[in-house]
Amino acid sequence: MPFIGEILKHRSVSIVGLAKNAGKTECLNYIIRRLPTDYFNVAVTSIGIDGETTDQVTGTAKPEITVREGMFFATSEKHFRQKRPLSELYDVSEENTALGRVVTAKALQEGKVLLSGPSSAVAMKRWMDSVQGFGIDLILVDGALSRLSTASPAVSEAMVLSTGAALSANVRDLVNKTAFLVELIGLPLYLGPEPELRISSFASPEPAVLKQHRVVEVEGALTDRLLQIARQALDDDEFSLVVGDFTKIFCSQELYRAYVRRGGRLFVRMKSQLLAVCVNPVAPNGIVLDSDTLCRSLSERIGLPVYDIVKNDYEV
Repeated sequence: MPFIGEILKHRSVSIVGLAKNAGKTECLNYIIRRLPTDYFNVAVTSIGIDGETTDQVTGTAKPEITVREGMFFATSEKHFRQKRPLSELYDVSEENTALGRVVTAKALQEGKVLLSGPSSAVAMKRWMDSVQGFGIDLILVDGALSRLSTASPAVSEAMVLSTGAALSANVRDLVNKTAFLVELIGLPLYLGPEPELRISSFASPEPAVLKQHRVVEVEGALTDRLLQIARQALDDDEFSLVVGDFTKIFCSQELYRAYVRRGGRLFVRMKSQLLAVCVNPVAPNGIVLDSDTLCRSLSERIGLPVYDIVKNDYEV
């Protein structure tokens, strides 16, 4: 697969699904199977629970996660006790989850595991820093539903995005929603002078206050409410908002477009590197989209290669 070589250039990569059953776990397994673990130490964990055989919401079958011999993995105490492969215990963290402390181990044989690692982006970053002494070259983080925080550049260096029919059964709508997120991932870094005004995501400044400044930094989340105030503040002068990174943006595409049309600009302090976009054309309800049409339409829209990793056997 072409993007495996890109993954090997980074110390941490998040695999993020845009919706439940978007093919994230299939993507993770595909990457795990193709990494050169004979000379490359890999660790894998999840910010949620992954590797279950059955989806707890839809009742449909789910792909399990298979770790290879020599691969490190981190999971909760509860799920470590349920592990199938023989493994060597390396660490029991003080990081607590609802399922117990986070256990880091090394698989001594190939086998299936349940992953339920650190439960927040902050805890994930602490765990990632704590295991660097084990000689790990690459950490793969399996993101949970609606938790794009693991893809933040403050947590992982790069990301792989998984999308599919579970997000929308309409190809045009699916492409539109996915392309919007890719656009946010690609927002430019802010390299200008320090903003004179900083506002929190809970603030409600008047548009007249924002009009007095050309650059305003948002500390926390950029919401529809704040973006609407910023749009109202736009006039003939150039105006820019600065946010931490794309995972802090929680505004609708419609409002974002309206803000940009009026001349507003949006920058980030830290930029994520998107390595690949993978698609799953099959939805849990049985709807199947045409894979070739989906890959071609999305690739043309975002200007990046798009892969159906189940249908195609790409080589590294």
